[in-house]
Amino acid sequence: MHTKSRHSFGLFLSSSENPVNHVDTLPQTAKPLSLLQSILECLGDGILIATDQGEVLHANRYAQQLCCRIGSYVGSTLTLHPAIWRICQALIKERNFISDCSEEETASQRTVILDEELHVNESLIRVRVRWLDLQEVTRPCLLITLEDQYESARYRAIAEALKYGLTNRETEVWLLKRIGCTYKQIAAQLHIAEDTVKKHIKNIYARREAIECLSS
Repeated sequence: MHTKSRHSFGLFLSSSENPVNHVDTLPQTAKPLSLLQSILECLGDGILIATDQGEVLHANRYAQQLCCRIGSYVGSTLTLHPAIWRICQALIKERNFISDCSEEETASQRTVILDEELHVNESLIRVRVRWLDLQEVTRPCLLITLEDQYESARYRAIAEALKYGLTNRETEVWLLKRIGCTYKQIAAQLHIAEDTVKKHIKNIYARREAIECLSS
C-alpha cells in the first residue's frame, strides 16, 4: 500500500505536534546500532531511524545534509521536520487502528510504506516511511528514507547524456529539462533563444530514439 501526495513544508511550520528532540549524543538504546549505522552510511539516500515518539536514533551524513537544508536543526540539535513527522504519525496511527487485528494482519501491516513528495525551498524531497524491527531498541522504530528528487534527476540526465553522446550544450539543456524546467526557463538560464532550446530537445529525443532502436 502506497500513498502519494504533495505538500508544502510551509503548511507545517506552525504545527504544535512536534516530535521529541534528538540530542547530539545518541541515546543509550541506539549504541548497539553501530554496525547498522556503518551500512547506512554507504547508501545513496538520506536515512533516518527514529522511534514512534519522534526520537532520532541515527541519521546518515546525507540525511543530515538534507535535514540541514530543510531546517530540521535547532542549533546543533537534529529533530524530525514537522512535515516528515506528520508522515510518520500517519503510519503510527494506521498501526494503532489495526492493533486489535489478528497477528497475520498485523504482520502484513509492517510492510506498509508511506511515500510522499515534499516541497521545501527549491528542493523536492521524496519521503518514504516504514516500520523497522530493531531488537536492541525497546520502542517501535521507523525507517525514514529521504531522496532529493532534483539531484536524482540530475544524475539520470548526466548518465543519459553520456549514453546518447550529447554535446556540452545539449547536456546543459537536458539537465535543466530533466529537473522540470520549461523551455522558457531553460532559454533564460542558458541565455539562448527558446527556439534553440526546442531544437536541442528535438535532437536529444532523436538520438535517444536511435540508441533505443539499436539496443532493442
